[in-house]
Parts: sequence; structure tokens; C-alpha cells
Amino acid sequence: MAIESILKNEHCEWLDVEMATKDDLAMLHSRYDINNLLLEDTIDPNHLPKYEEVDGVKFFLMRENTNLERQTFNTISDVSTKLSMFVFPNLIITIHRMKSKSIHEVIEKIKKQPKLKETITPDQLALKLALQVMKTYDDESLHLMEVLDNVENEIFLKNNNKTNQIRRLYKLKRMSGLNTRILNISSEWINKFHALKLENVEVMDLIDKQKDVLADFDHLNAQTTNLISMFLALSDQKANQVMKLLAMFSVYFLPLTFIAGVYGMNFDNMPELKYPYGYYGTLGVMALIVIVTFIYFKRKKW
Repeated sequence: MAIESILKNEHCEWLDVEMATKDDLAMLHSRYDINNLLLEDTIDPNHLPKYEEVDGVKFFLMRENTNLERQTFNTISDVSTKLSMFVFPNLIITIHRMKSKSIHEVIEKIKKQPKLKETITPDQLALKLALQVMKTYDDESLHLMEVLDNVENEIFLKNNNKTNQIRRLYKLKRMSGLNTRILNISSEWINKFHALKLENVEVMDLIDKQKDVLADFDHLNAQTTNLISMFLALSDQKANQVMKLLAMFSVYFLPLTFIAGVYGMNFDNMPELKYPYGYYGTLGVMALIVIVTFIYFKRKKW
């Protein structure tokens, strides 16, 4: 895709490159003298967030959360996508592989504020993009908390597929863990915003936002871990109840089986065989054993 000019005023020009090709990178290198190694980082899909400054060019490599459905969650690329920024005194260049929610939201906000469009600087624009990146994680944490609440209700209030529930919990744990990792690594480039021409309170706003979102994901991760433990404990409890019930039936029938086995033996000399009421007497003894066993279990509250 060609390089697009999104905004231009006397203080700032914003160039955006989506799905950059080698020709695009070569042009950026020749026109703006951007280090080739930095440009190569922008097309590496698995690169970690970082900050570098080379020849006066400030390079922010950020990762914004993406809500694309994935089959697996093994790497940070499964939950996020890169958004690279090159910040010059009067120019900012953004490079990304796919549609960026952060860029779209910032463009919409600037359109609604004509005065801001004419006065915004590259440093201010970079800060707005960074805040929007943090917002993608904030939105994702709220979404995952809703999913966690639904799974919790299903576990304790409904009788749904248990295998599906444990899979969903494991997926939540993987997603929250990967997002936490990205946010922890992002501390490096976030703190480097102090190097831009911004008021300290503006930078602190970004730092506070990162801390809040990180705390949300830490809480989500802890809640998911606790819920998995509770789920497994409930499953074990139900299995124990089934085994207890089977054991109680065994206790009832064990003495009855013993009596039936004794009188089922083929011996000629069995005195009880000559009793006219022996059959009924034996049934009575069996019934008495069942009643005594029941009373014993009842008193023990088993």
C-alpha cells in the first residue's frame, strides 16, 4: 500500500504506511534517512515492544491489542499487532501490518477537533497514539472479565459442558498472561515519552494508564487461576460424592451377599435347611441388617 498523508499543518505532518513493502522502506530510508535496521524491525511480526533513538530519530515500537480470533495463544503475535512510530521534529511516520484501531480512533478524534488538527505537534500526536494503544488493552481486559463472569456463572449455576468450560478458562489464562507480558515490556517505550517535548503530567497520564491496565490483567490472571482451582475442586468433590454413594451401597449389600452366599452353598448337612420358617427368618435378618446400617449412617450424617 502506498504511503498516505493523513494530517499536515505548519507544526506536523503525519505519514502512514500499511503493509509496507521493501520498496516503501527503501523510499523512507532514502528520503528521511531512517536507519535500515529500524525499518526492518517494523516488518518483523514477532518483534517485542521497544524504544530506540538513532541519528536524532525517535523510534517507538508498540504493540496494540487485537481481537482477532485465534486457534492458539502461544506468542504475543496471537493477541497483538505492531504499531511502529518514527518521531521527527516536524514529522511522524507510522507503520503497521494490518488495520490499526488506534490510528482509526485518533483520526476520528482529530476530525472532531478542527483547532487541534491545526496545532497538534508530532510529540502530541505520538502521545495520543500511545494512549489509544493502552485503551485497546483496557477494552480487552473489560471484555475478558465479562467472559470470565459468564464462565463462572455457568460453573456454579448451570450444568454445561465441563470440558468446554475448562478449555475456555485455560484460553482466558493464556490471553491474560500474554497481554500482561506485553504490558510489562512496554514500560520501556512508555517511560521514554519523557524525552519528548511534553508536559510531565501528560506523560504521567500515559504511565498511569499502563499501570491501571496492567493491574486489571494481573487481577484477571489471578481470578482465572482461582476459578480453575475451584473448578477442579468441584469436579473432585462431585467424583468423591459418587464414590461415597457407591461405597454406601456396597456396605448395604456386602452382609446380604455374604448371607446369600452361605445359604447358596451345596452341603447336605445344613441344619437351617430343615426349618419350616428358615427362608423368612433369613429375609428378616437381612432386613434387620439393612435397617441397622441405615440408622447408623443417619446418626453419623453420612
